[in-house]
Amino acid sequence: MRVITGSARGMSLRTLEGDNVRPTTDKVKEAVFSAIQFEIEGRRVLDLFAGSGQLGIEALSRDAESCVFVDADKNAIKIVKENLAKTKLDGKATVMQTDSLAFLSMTDKTFDLAFLDPPFATGMLQKALAKVEPKIAEGGLVVCEHPFGEEMPDVQGGLTKQKEYKYSKTAVTVYRKG
Repeated sequence: MRVITGSARGMSLRTLEGDNVRPTTDKVKEAVFSAIQFEIEGRRVLDLFAGSGQLGIEALSRDAESCVFVDADKNAIKIVKENLAKTKLDGKATVMQTDSLAFLSMTDKTFDLAFLDPPFATGMLQKALAKVEPKIAEGGLVVCEHPFGEEMPDVQGGLTKQKEYKYSKTAVTVYRKG
């Protein structure tokens, strides 16, 4: 895993170990960031279910204003912090060890861009999509990574499906608010 472009370009990132870990591949990440490249600079980002933090770090490397990283796993939080320190992007980041859905219920922050990449086949993506919608600024984007074949709604509250991308066993659905 590496940062594709921006201030931390080319830096390798650590990831969690184990069978339950499914980091976003460089191919998928590159395609996602190519699709949203003009939606990043100066934006407030949320990396929900952060894992290694690679999606939020990529956004920060491309001049996002700030990023909140949320994960319930203490080992994931440790790796996010290490990756942020290595890339020298920790000054623009907030890292929170808490349940992602609980975070959405308690935060009063709004975001311009949110990445939702929960564990596959748990039903958490649909729950998170519904809970993140009120936290997204008008015109903001939500990028959802999910298994290919999992149907995503065309509309979720104020979010409307803009595009769906398919990469082997993985799909990415992008929503826009308003």
